[in-house]
Amino acid sequence: MSSTSEPRPAVDAGTLALARLVERTTAEGPGERTALWVQGCTIHCAGCFNPHLWTFRGGTPTPTAQVLTRVLAAGTEGLTLLGGEPFDHAAPLAVIAAGVRAAGRSVLTFSGYTTAQLNRAVHDGRGDVAALLDATDLLIAGPYVAALVDRDRPWAGSTNQEYVHRGDRIPPSAVAATPDRLEITVGADGTLAVNGWADDETLDALLHDLGRPGRPARTR
Repeated sequence: MSSTSEPRPAVDAGTLALARLVERTTAEGPGERTALWVQGCTIHCAGCFNPHLWTFRGGTPTPTAQVLTRVLAAGTEGLTLLGGEPFDHAAPLAVIAAGVRAAGRSVLTFSGYTTAQLNRAVHDGRGDVAALLDATDLLIAGPYVAALVDRDRPWAGSTNQEYVHRGDRIPPSAVAATPDRLEITVGADGTLAVNGWADDETLDALLHDLGRPGRPARTR
């Protein structure tokens, strides 16, 4: 894991480095949700599922307002923010998350930063971090630790990660009632895209059954 202690400094709130957007999924939080992955992360957890999303080069620079329009048009119960590292893109994501909550929907945000690190950033004057926290109903925070794989709670990768309920739209009962899920999308060219959570053994068994060598990139 990187030694960085606070999120990357704020960037232009009007543009988001968009890596992927799935309009409808039941694998990234309670109910049917829209999921958004950002391009770029400064944390670099060992065993990260998405090392291809560490670099800030790449992704698709997309107007924040356009992303919000796509999210709202999907008509799902809420939005899940993943990466990459959402709080390294706090300024544009705060705008999107606030728009989603204003429409009466929920926001779930994953972060490799601990709550202590995020709170310290807010204390140090990071208004963008504060705004994204304020627009988040459920925060799952903390670095992924491969030696502490979480086989009980949904969505989290490792047992050290914290679930912080910051609003009433994703209550603890919704977490308890939702199992982990894994979604696989087969493209027209035969490529596989995977999102959701499964441990390495499950993924390996799945790919063996599919008769595919290697492993597709996961997106959480």
